[in-house]
This record gives sequence, C-alpha cells and structure tokens, in this order.
Amino acid sequence: METTQSNLFELQIDELSNGYLKETAKWAKFLSILGFIGCGLIVLIGLGMTFFFSSVNSRELAGPVGMYSSGLSLVYIAMAALYFFPCLYLYRFAAGMQAALQAGEPVQLQTSFRNLKSCFRFIGILTIILMSIYLLVIVGVAIIGFASF
Repeated sequence: METTQSNLFELQIDELSNGYLKETAKWAKFLSILGFIGCGLIVLIGLGMTFFFSSVNSRELAGPVGMYSSGLSLVYIAMAALYFFPCLYLYRFAAGMQAALQAGEPVQLQTSFRNLKSCFRFIGILTIILMSIYLLVIVGVAIIGFASF
C-alpha cells in the first residue's frame, strides 16, 4: 500500500500529457471567458427587464406579469451570480494550468487542480439542489393534480 502512495508523489507529466493539459487549459479559458460574457448578458437582461417593467404603465401590466416582473429580474441576476462562480473557478484553473506548465511549478499545478475540483464541486452541488427543486415541483404538481379530481 505504501509503494502505491510513494509512486503517486513521484508522478511526472510526460510530453503527451503536457500537450493534453495545455489544450485543455486553452479550451477551459475560452469557455470561462464565454461564461463571463454570458453572466454579463444575463445581468443586462435582468436590469433591462427591471427598467422596462418600471417604465411601462402599471395598468398595462395588470395581472401576473406586472406582479412578478421585479422578482423575475432578481431571478435573472441571481442566476448570473450562481453562474459566475464556476466560470471563475474554471478560469483560475486554465490560467494556473498554463502558468504551471510553462514554468514547471508544482505548487501552481496543485492550485490549478484545486480550482478545477472547486468548479466541479460547485456545479455538482448546484445540480443536486436544482434536481431536488425539480422533484419537489413535480411532486407538488402531482399532488395538486390529484387533489383537483
């Protein structure tokens, strides 16, 4: 058992793995920058909805749209905030990986992988939360549907 752990600490990155990691870092940086742009667009849409709904006469928006317009804007801004963090972790992974491979710095490599782990952990926890909410909504709709019979 101890020989396996000592071998893990002596792990080296060969040229083929180095190439894969470089390409992965480039794509991760590209996707994270697109994610940041997406976050910005979502925030702009949320703010635009706020200004649009506040400028429209309240009589024109009588009903559910008028009542929930500011809440919907806040949902968009909250979605952008939630989407920002995985993009930030992914960008930190990409930048750290590129720097680590260029300088051959093992501490930078560890930090880069820690950011990748944080990205996947955040996305995983968020996925579990959203699936739980979906399940609750489905159960709630089913209960309401059966109660209406």
